[in-house]
Amino acid sequence: MSESSAPSPGRTSTGPGRALVAVYAVFAVAATARSVYQLLVKADEAPVAYTLSAVAGVVYVVATVALATDRHRLAVAAVGFELVGVLGVGVLSLVDGALFPDQTVWSDFGAGYGYIPLVLPFVGLWWLYRTR
Repeated sequence: MSESSAPSPGRTSTGPGRALVAVYAVFAVAATARSVYQLLVKADEAPVAYTLSAVAGVVYVVATVALATDRHRLAVAAVGFELVGVLGVGVLSLVDGALFPDQTVWSDFGAGYGYIPLVLPFVGLWWLYRTR
């Protein structure tokens, strides 16, 4: 890798980081919009699942803003929380599916979203490590 193609230290939003910010932005909009609709229209059907999706949406929004504005510590916190969330909810949804009568963004490790929610925090943390 040449010197010019290496990421600038502390610049999370440059180079490949732009694509990462874009993916986080898509998930921020998708998860937030879906959860708001679910909580407004059918909250009584699966309140825990829909609330978890709202939490995921907020986490994606925070991660997007932190990555886009080079707020490294905040990005690490948000992406780290995301990793714990997707692993925790993923395990719980497989162990006891009755806990989540409807899918969340993180159910089954993000299977409903092509497992991107599982891969994304690993990529995000790797990128944050590279740009520290």
